[in-house]
Amino acid sequence: MHVLRRGSGPPVLFIHGIPTNHNLWSGIIQQMQGSFSCFAVDLPGLGQSPSEPYGSDYLQRLAERIEGIRRENNIQRWHVVGHDAGSAVATHYAHSFPKSVDHLALLSPALFPELKPYYLFELLRKPVIGECLAPFVHPIFWNLGMRRAVRNEEGLSNAVLSDFSAPFSGFAGAWHFMQILRWGKPSEMLAPVSGMLPQLTAPTLIFQGSRDPAIPASFAQRAQRLIPNSQLLQVDSGHFIPLNRPNFVAKHLLNFFAVPLAA
Repeated sequence: MHVLRRGSGPPVLFIHGIPTNHNLWSGIIQQMQGSFSCFAVDLPGLGQSPSEPYGSDYLQRLAERIEGIRRENNIQRWHVVGHDAGSAVATHYAHSFPKSVDHLALLSPALFPELKPYYLFELLRKPVIGECLAPFVHPIFWNLGMRRAVRNEEGLSNAVLSDFSAPFSGFAGAWHFMQILRWGKPSEMLAPVSGMLPQLTAPTLIFQGSRDPAIPASFAQRAQRLIPNSQLLQVDSGHFIPLNRPNFVAKHLLNFFAVPLAA
């Protein structure tokens, strides 16, 4: 699993969702690296990490891989931040390794089995239909859907968009993208999460975009009710909060992490 490291100080791990990579956090890391050691991973098949097979234990395997990264870097405890599907990975990790997590932040939390994939994603997830439509849906999604979704406080970052889509370039890129989207049915992969949330021990900050078309506000509200010692922040943003409002997120994370790491 590819890992980017920037800055010095107490450690923070950033976990992106689908179909982004570690550069989702670039604007936030830029503002936090003066006070924190920022680690950002690329999930399998995205960014610079190779793909690996999916399965019913996929999220748990990712949690174990992340714990390995913590040990390799001689980190006792760190703050963990996840966006979209990265929130589900962060939740599994915090539940499986509670002594490794100091504070937890979940942005656009894709945590519940009622999650409905983006309608273009749903087409690609269907066997045979997805294979046929992938070459057509792929450019529509990146050139229209994502181009509008990643617009931030300073306008559109073409470099960021190109970076996100780079693993899916070339002749077979559309079918590789299709495979990434077939990571599992939310009704099955996310079924255990509701039972995990009340058992989380880390103080938790939840961010929800007020204009998010992908994650219902009810998900963030439900997560806040279930997670002990949690709070919810509404953000004037679409789905990609780390890109849309990096200054807002960095400010609140800096304040949230201001309490020294526990011994």
